[in-house]
Amino acid sequence: MKRAYLETVALVERLHRQFLEVVKAEIDRQGVRDINNVQAMILYNVGTEELTVGELTQRGYYLGSNVSYNLKKLIEAEYISQARSPHDRRSVRIKLSDKGLALHAQLDKIFLRHSKEMETTGVGVDDVRKTAEALRRVSRFWDRTLVADAALSAA
Repeated sequence: MKRAYLETVALVERLHRQFLEVVKAEIDRQGVRDINNVQAMILYNVGTEELTVGELTQRGYYLGSNVSYNLKKLIEAEYISQARSPHDRRSVRIKLSDKGLALHAQLDKIFLRHSKEMETTGVGVDDVRKTAEALRRVSRFWDRTLVADAALSAA
């Protein structure tokens, strides 16, 4: 079990890096040069929603990178607009600009193409669903482990 566990962790890490490289190649092909692959995924995950920076961070859409830096770059490149909340001046809400929505639509088409191409290679929807469920169970295990460790530390 230990070997399979560590192999799975290494594979997840490698897949994440590969996915980001694929995203980079795709946005390069689209002529997008003003943001990187991590920023493109933040943009994609924001989608049509209006979020606070805290919500973005809680949902994990920052992919392990510095969310403030990446948001700053997305705002500078005019993919995301921001506005202070009228109810809480400390809170900043973000949403995609028209430029951001256009790139989101391009990325959505790319991911749809990828999902269709994946099925032609013998990786079916059931395989992907089972993998996702297994990874969710691993995630829940790690969440429980973190909670238990925090409780032990507090005692």
